[in-house]
Amino acid sequence: MKDNINPQRENQRQKQKNATRRLIVETALKLFALKGFTTTTTASISKEAGVSHGTIFAHFKTQEELLVAVIDEFGNRINLRLHELAGGKNGMKEVLEAHIQGLEEYENFYTRLVTEYRLLPPGARNTFVLIQSAISFHISQALERDISEGRVKNLPVHLVFNGWIGLLHHYLTNNDLFSPGGSVLQRCGQELVQYYMDLITRTSG
Repeated sequence: MKDNINPQRENQRQKQKNATRRLIVETALKLFALKGFTTTTTASISKEAGVSHGTIFAHFKTQEELLVAVIDEFGNRINLRLHELAGGKNGMKEVLEAHIQGLEEYENFYTRLVTEYRLLPPGARNTFVLIQSAISFHISQALERDISEGRVKNLPVHLVFNGWIGLLHHYLTNNDLFSPGGSVLQRCGQELVQYYMDLITRTSG
């Protein structure tokens, strides 16, 4: 004999489950940005989200699984913003500007990722690497177009990408020097883009 299942009730239950999961991820993202990955506990996340501690582990088997989910959500948002901001704009400058703009909303979270990367568990580090790979793809596409049209120097993609990321990360991890108490990306972002473009732009003659 089959159990009588109310489809509407099951659908409502699934919606509630999804909403709770989103709440946990959003809360964790906020707390990781404020306090860091190594000091934020699942207990503090559950308290801030207004759910029981057990609810965290009903959705995520381990703290690492939650961490991976949060970083993955961040990566999805950044990739979406890059598509939105750089869509139809093919040049390196536009892609770099889109990268800066996309990161601005999550600057504190991204800075935590960069500074605490080596302290993260393997699964979280792998997810971060995938995010950087997606950024690298956008840069490589723009670079190839600019090289083919003679706008920038014929440089290896990995050097251009690593140079840009290295410059960006240097400013973010030293934000107390470059923008004490404020946003590095808002204060220095456009200057960084212009400086980097000057480095890779092909000079005439």
